Amino acid sequence: MELVNEDELRAQLMATSEEFRLLAQKHAELDRRVTALEGWEHLSESDQIEEVRLKKLKLSVKDLMNEKLHGVLTS
Repeated sequence: MELVNEDELRAQLMATSEEFRLLAQKHAELDRRVTALEGWEHLSESDQIEEVRLKKLKLSVKDLMNEKLHGVLTS
């Protein structure tokens, strides 16, 4: 599938699917939190653990978004 079509499909899901929008918002929020932690010069051990946890959660949300996207593609 062409990237343009996938981008169009994402835009369509953002416009029509509350669930997809919520996942996208969650992903964006997690991205902001990870970026903020990565900007710190020194992380404590608990901050490092939190960074890993947030990255895993962010990836999980991205996987859910991709499942929704590919579910529409195959239907």
